[in-house]
Amino acid sequence: MTSGLFRTKSVEQSIRDTEEPEHQLKKNLGALDLIVFGVGVCIGAGIFVLTGHAAATNAGPAIVLSFLIAGLACGLAAMCYAELASTVPVAGSAYTFTYATLGELAAWIIGWDLILEFTVGAAALATSFSQYLGVLLADTPLAIPDALASTETGWINLPAFLLVAALTVVLITGVKLSSRLNQVVTGIKLLVVVAVIIVGIFFVKVSNWVPFIPPAQGASEADGSALTLPLVQSIFGIAPSVFGIGGVFAAAAMVFFAFIGFDIVATTAEETRNPQRNLPIGIFGSLAIVTILYAGVSLVITGMQNYKDIDPKDGAPLATAFTNNGLPAMGNIIAIGACIGLIVVTMILFLGQTRVGFSMSRDNLLPQALGKTHPKFRTPYRFTMLAGLAIALLAAFVPLAKLADLVNIGTLSAFVLVSVGVIVLRKKRPDLKRSFKVPFVPVLPIVSAIVCFYLMMNLPLETWIRFVIWLALGIVVYFLYSRRHSRIGRNSSEDASPENPEAAVSID
Repeated sequence: MTSGLFRTKSVEQSIRDTEEPEHQLKKNLGALDLIVFGVGVCIGAGIFVLTGHAAATNAGPAIVLSFLIAGLACGLAAMCYAELASTVPVAGSAYTFTYATLGELAAWIIGWDLILEFTVGAAALATSFSQYLGVLLADTPLAIPDALASTETGWINLPAFLLVAALTVVLITGVKLSSRLNQVVTGIKLLVVVAVIIVGIFFVKVSNWVPFIPPAQGASEADGSALTLPLVQSIFGIAPSVFGIGGVFAAAAMVFFAFIGFDIVATTAEETRNPQRNLPIGIFGSLAIVTILYAGVSLVITGMQNYKDIDPKDGAPLATAFTNNGLPAMGNIIAIGACIGLIVVTMILFLGQTRVGFSMSRDNLLPQALGKTHPKFRTPYRFTMLAGLAIALLAAFVPLAKLADLVNIGTLSAFVLVSVGVIVLRKKRPDLKRSFKVPFVPVLPIVSAIVCFYLMMNLPLETWIRFVIWLALGIVVYFLYSRRHSRIGRNSSEDASPENPEAAVSID
């Protein structure tokens, strides 16, 4: 029946499921672990690559405003995440929160969306790692042959494939091991980023920041088709997306990828000690740190060289900026830091993907066998192996440049549903204990949803088309398999038998 599409899984049932021995995850993570996870995933392609690309193509020196806008959207959504994550401390992030508030169909859609987001994101970052590794090993005896370096120059991206294979082993053997690895590597990345800001200050020319917001201009013929323009521009014909205020917002949608770290923090709720306290600390702590770092790096890179001189196709714009200013050694240090950093970013996105899939398997929306945990390591090893294979194959054989925006649109759509979910759960379950409460409900969650949706509208039409196709495929899978096998649906049918007609699961 149609109403079954909106059946919800109670908060109490979600928490009880985490106590089943065969589906139980080990609680290893504290507040510091969560902050490191968040910072670790943020300091990656966003700060090392997207900063220069967005400045050159969309915002100029005002790229710092783009990062602040994206950070503001994340901050609003972060408050909603903090309330739901501390109230429903269960693996699965937005998927779990949506299941408890908006119902099964919405939860399936967002879970399907998150699987795409994390899979494509992890594969893209593994590919970026391979490119940085190729730069570092060039002109050495260990140089990677073109046939094995990428699908653009050969037939396989072998370094990316091997990286994902190694990370699969790391995640299966235990998230605490991966957390310790993340702490070490994140420390290295932080040192590199701080060095970029401190050293770069001495090479800044204030004249490069003038004009701070370059005058708006139309897109070139090559980039000006309806498919490549932001959806909001195609529909409403507002300011061009190249520079000007429109460019600042288009760049904000582009660099949003750099802020998805706290979303990963929420996916580890079930493995967190004292989640009511530690989750808000991890979410807000990581977001504050990376916002400050992004603002500093944005000012440095656009101050060291004019935005017109930044090559948008340059895969290492920070390193290039220092090399062009007579500091090739600093450029090499940045390249090494980026290469190391991308390993951890890939790992954390991979981790988020497995936790969402694990939760969906536990609810029987995906095959239940995928949700079993390893008897020794207490990790979802089956889904991790399957996800690792998918990510490795994508990274090895598929160029992912055009798919990168799918990560942004997937994340933003999840933020919209989480923001709405806060309002719904406040109304439906005012009795629940909330260690953290979003202020000014419902105004602030509504503002959060509107801001995130507006950033979605600043992504290209072709990204929306791919996103809709993926969601349509998910709807087909839901009606052919997931709806009939749903754990909540089966319990509802059994409980609502003639002998027990009043015991059915709540259908909203």
